[in-house]
Amino acid sequence: MHRTIKLTVAYEGSEYVGWQWQPNGRSIQGQLEDSFRRIEGAPVTIIGAGRTDAGVHALGQVASTQITHAIEVADLVRALNAMLPTDIRVLEAIEMPNTFNARKSVVSKVYRYRVITGPFVSPFERRYAWHIEKPLDCLAMRDGGEAFLGEHDFAGFQAAGSEVKTSVRRISRLDVNEVDLDRTAGGGRLMTIEVEGNGFLRHMVRTIVGTLVEVGTQQRVPADVAQVLALRNRAKAGPTAPAEGLFLVRVNY
Repeated sequence: MHRTIKLTVAYEGSEYVGWQWQPNGRSIQGQLEDSFRRIEGAPVTIIGAGRTDAGVHALGQVASTQITHAIEVADLVRALNAMLPTDIRVLEAIEMPNTFNARKSVVSKVYRYRVITGPFVSPFERRYAWHIEKPLDCLAMRDGGEAFLGEHDFAGFQAAGSEVKTSVRRISRLDVNEVDLDRTAGGGRLMTIEVEGNGFLRHMVRTIVGTLVEVGTQQRVPADVAQVLALRNRAKAGPTAPAEGLFLVRVNY
């Protein structure tokens, strides 16, 4: 009898080609499937809520799979973590109805992007934030970010060559906040841009961030953001922010 298992997974994505299995490198999905195969004794397919890119991290990625093994879920968590590399941890496993699908059942996802401003970045932060020497205008970025709220066609904010049925997505929340870092963290300021939506295109969050950073450095004014969104042209939006600053925080069902 098949059992559907929901996993909550955290990972440090620096050493991986991304979530999705690829023949030319280590993936998060591949590591999980290898570990499950050792428990199940047969190939297992893992479905992720989001396909994070190379270098992107997760605090709360969700995945689902089906197994026949009778192992208790608490023992499953311990067994998986004993086999997985230490930069991937299974935080929780829950048995779900067989209709549950980690990707298709999603209501919303939350991503957080971290930017550190100042003359240098701490060596302990270099893999977890985009370092920008110039200060950023947080208030202007908040103003510009309001243009993303609601349902829009984000064709201009997806990776070139993406093939999707529709590029329309709904953003329910976009918060921009900034705090001082103490000297042990390298000084400077830490800005977080947190976005919640019903779905995201490839590179969408990173392009939103790149566009807002242009607002924050006075290369654009806040009103430009709505115009860029309406153009639906990737060349008109800002740069794709580096992968290392992006975290998948939470998936809501």
